[in-house]
Amino acid sequence: MRNRMVFAPIVGGRTRFQFVTIAHCFRFRHRRNECAFARAIGVPQLTFATVGNSRPDCMFTFAIAIRASLTDIGMESPLVQVGRSALPSDDSITARIEAAFVGRIGAARFSLWFPPNARLLWFGHELVVASRNSHFQEWADDKFGPALREAVAEVCGEGIGTRFVSDPDLFADPKPAKVAAPAGQLNLLGEPCPPPTPQVAKKAAKAKAEMIAKTGRRWKTFDEFVVGQSNRVACAAALSVSEEPGLGPNPLVIHGPVGTGKTHLLESIYAAMRKAGVESRPLYVTAEDFANRFIPAARLGKMGAFRRQFRECSALLLDDLNFLATKRATQEEFLHTLDALIADGRQVVVTVDCHPRLADDLMPELRDRLLGGVAWGLLPPDDETRLGILRRKSLGTIPDEVLKYLARNLRGNVRELEGAVHCVRHFAKVTAQPMTNLLAREALGDLLRHTVRAITVSDVDLAVCTLLRIPAGTLQSKSRSWAVSHPRMLAISLARKLTAATYGEIAKHFGVRQHSTAVAAEKKVRKWIADSTILVLGERKWGVKDLLDSVERDLNK
Repeated sequence: MRNRMVFAPIVGGRTRFQFVTIAHCFRFRHRRNECAFARAIGVPQLTFATVGNSRPDCMFTFAIAIRASLTDIGMESPLVQVGRSALPSDDSITARIEAAFVGRIGAARFSLWFPPNARLLWFGHELVVASRNSHFQEWADDKFGPALREAVAEVCGEGIGTRFVSDPDLFADPKPAKVAAPAGQLNLLGEPCPPPTPQVAKKAAKAKAEMIAKTGRRWKTFDEFVVGQSNRVACAAALSVSEEPGLGPNPLVIHGPVGTGKTHLLESIYAAMRKAGVESRPLYVTAEDFANRFIPAARLGKMGAFRRQFRECSALLLDDLNFLATKRATQEEFLHTLDALIADGRQVVVTVDCHPRLADDLMPELRDRLLGGVAWGLLPPDDETRLGILRRKSLGTIPDEVLKYLARNLRGNVRELEGAVHCVRHFAKVTAQPMTNLLAREALGDLLRHTVRAITVSDVDLAVCTLLRIPAGTLQSKSRSWAVSHPRMLAISLARKLTAATYGEIAKHFGVRQHSTAVAAEKKVRKWIADSTILVLGERKWGVKDLLDSVERDLNK
């Protein structure tokens, strides 16, 4: 009898005993299995009132009280406790402890960490904090343990224990509903497709688990992407594509400088599509991987298998298209793959460093296909977005005052902001100092000194000459031909926008007699932009705004 427990529901003075082994109790330890557990022991209804502790960090050693619902006599049996003393859970005690705890750490920190990662459970003789995983258990015990124990002592008095445990099953997602075939989907014989069988769903889940275990890669999601003015439209377009692939503009091109979130959005689309269902088979690949697979396939005569791999997917997500800049044969193969997928109504998403119109290293045909969809740009984060990124990366370990200081003084991309968070956190740890603005300034001294790069009029002059492929110093000549005067006007306008130089200093650099000439050049460029003027410079036609954006991007690299 040592490995059995007695459940004694009382029915009108008569006691009916039910026996169940301890192993049987372990099988039904969760509240969502109460009904199954009741059927196993022959009781109409039961409630778990407490959890004992015979093993460390386990929440399911039992001292159980059962309440029998006796509908045949129209009354409920009283609660009979067997074994160790087991008190019913008191939600009011938990609420009072939670209120006292929030008063100590603040509502914002509590909402950020506890609802998604931990739950407070009262089990009569102690408070148990059930965590999502062991890592959060250890971190929360170290970070919030003292404050929580003070709150428990305030509400319940001294001598009440507080225990942090890990129980991932408590946070497990509910079992997904059976996925039905999309309405109107037909097989090769023209008959409606049956819904996927449990075996198919199980096999797909197993394949996904094996893929994750094999690659070990964690895909970024939309929830982790910090949305701001610099990326709002591109993020909305990516989210729309993930929800309705192939129904909007195709292909979707996401362009922007390094470290602005292009790869993050592409991975988020892939993760959302994989989560959509068994029939979704997106393919995420970098341009380098595409080229590395294409070259041996072409050499060994296995182009059929190569094309099946890339043309039979439900969506193709290609990262860093600029890698194919000097590889014409690979560009041609990607062009044919792009045409095949779009003709079949399959979604294509591409990331590139600049707008397709400015990607001179790509084939004209490929640029034309990319322009046939929609292209949205990402810009370096502004102050508000930088602060949001820093808060997300710091995970609440750095005071908000220090994060605001970093957001005001750093002008880099997302990777630079993440590196700054790591640097401040590590410097504070090794020096055993509190995190303050002074410590952040000391830890990031070199980075803060080189954050703002001063652009000079000479830099603008050289950038315009390099982009238009004209000899350096041409813009300082006395020539009044359009081939020289138009680029000079553009350079004067950019110098006025990007530098601190006066009109007189700009005019002197470009060999102009009076500063009024520089003022007139700037007004002329503004009119070109308003009229969407096309200029013929060098060997190609340029839109004025596109040309200015390209030069500015080169200066900010």
